[in-house]
Amino acid sequence: MNTLPKKDGVLSKNGVSLLLPFALITCCFALWGFANDVTTPMVKAFSKIFRMSVTEGALVQVAFYLGYFAMAFPAALFIQRYSFKAGVMVGLSLFTIGALLFIPAKAIGFYYPFLIAYFVLTCGLSFLETSCNPYIYCMGSEETATQRLNLAQAFNPIGNLTGMFVAMHFVQARMSPMTSLERFELPELQFNIIKDHDLSVLIQPYIYIGIIGLLLLTVIFVSRMPMDSDKKSGKTLGAALRELSKVKNYREGVIAQFFYVGAQVTCWTFIIQYGTRIFMAEGMDEKAAEILSQKFNIIAMVFFTVSRFICTWFLKYIQPGQLLSVLAIIAGVATSGVIMFTDRNGLYCLIAISACMSLMFPTIYGIALRGVGENVKFAGAGLIMAILGGSFFPPIQASIIDLNFTLAGLPATNTSFIVPFVCFIVVALYGHRAYVRHHITHEI
Repeated sequence: MNTLPKKDGVLSKNGVSLLLPFALITCCFALWGFANDVTTPMVKAFSKIFRMSVTEGALVQVAFYLGYFAMAFPAALFIQRYSFKAGVMVGLSLFTIGALLFIPAKAIGFYYPFLIAYFVLTCGLSFLETSCNPYIYCMGSEETATQRLNLAQAFNPIGNLTGMFVAMHFVQARMSPMTSLERFELPELQFNIIKDHDLSVLIQPYIYIGIIGLLLLTVIFVSRMPMDSDKKSGKTLGAALRELSKVKNYREGVIAQFFYVGAQVTCWTFIIQYGTRIFMAEGMDEKAAEILSQKFNIIAMVFFTVSRFICTWFLKYIQPGQLLSVLAIIAGVATSGVIMFTDRNGLYCLIAISACMSLMFPTIYGIALRGVGENVKFAGAGLIMAILGGSFFPPIQASIIDLNFTLAGLPATNTSFIVPFVCFIVVALYGHRAYVRHHITHEI
C-alpha cells in the first residue's frame, strides 16, 4: 500500500488544494494596489480643491506612509496572538472604515478630516500587507513560497492600473477644469459650489472600494481558511527581533527592500518631470507634455504588470536570488540610459526599468523570510516597514532637480536618476548573495 505523502504544489499543501483561500487573499493584493494608485493624483486634486500649496497637498502621501509605518508591528503582534485570517479581517475592517470616512469628511468640507480618513485606510492596508504576504508565503512548501508570492503579487499591478484608469477618467476628467489661479480669484460662494462638486467626484472611488472591502471581508469571514500555519506563539516582540537580528539573510533583505521601494517610487514619481522636459524641448506646451508623460507612466505600469506574470513563470526554472540579481543589473543598465539619453530613448529606458522591477518586491520578501522559522509574522512586519524607503529617497532626488545639479552637461532631471541607480546596485548585491547562500546551503 502506498503511504507516501502527496507532494505539495504551488497552491496545495498536504494534498489539499488551497486555490480558493489563495484567490480570496490575492483579491486583497489588487485592492491595495487600486487604493495606492487612485490616491497618487489626489495630491494635486486636493491642492486645487482647497486652494492649497503643493506641500499641503502632499500631506496625503505623508498620511499614507505614516499609516503603513505606524501599524506594521501592531499588526504583527495581533496576528502572532491570533491568526493570519484574523489579521486580514482587521485590515479589511480598517480599510473599509477609512474609505467610508470620506463621506463625513466631504460633509464637513475641510481638508484635514480627509487626512484622518487616509490614515485609517492605510492602517488597514498595513494590516493587510503584514498579514497577506506571509499568509501566502505559508500556503504551501517553502520551496514554492517565492513563486506563490510572486503569483499573488502579480494581481497587485492590475489593481494599480485600475486605480490609474479610475483616477484619470472618473476623477480628474470630471472635476472642474478651472486652474488653481482661477479658483483663487473666485468669490467665496462660487468657490464653495465648485469645491463641493469636486469633492463629490473625488470621494466616489473610495465609497465603491469601501463597499468592495466590506463584501470581501464578509466572504473571507464565512470561508474556511487554512489555519495550520497560524500556530500561536508566546514569544515577545523583543525576543523575536533579537533572533531576527542574528539572521543575516533577513537583515540584508530588509535593507534591500528599503532600497527597492525607494527605486520604485522615484522611477514612477519623476517620470512625469523627466518626460515633460523632453516633450517641451520638442516644442509641446507644458500641459500637453504632462499628459503625454502620464501616458508613458501608464505604459510603464502595463509592462510592469505583464512582466510580473512572465517572471513568475521564469521562477520555475531559475533560482529566485539569481533572477533578482539579473533583473536588478538590467535595471541598473536601463537607469544608466535614463541618465545619459536626453531624448525619448530615456523614456523607453524608464519603461524597461518598470519591467525589471515587477519581480523585486515579492522576491526580496520571499527570500528574506527563509530561515526565520516561527518569527515569520514579525519578520513580515519588518519588511512592510521597509516601505518607508518610498518616503526617504524621493526628497533626495527632488533636491537634485531643485538645486539644478548637473553632471557632464546633462540636465538635472537626468542626473537625479543616480538615486535609483544606487538602489538597484544594493538589490543586485542582495540577489547575488542570496543565490550564493542558496547553493552553499544545498551543498551542505
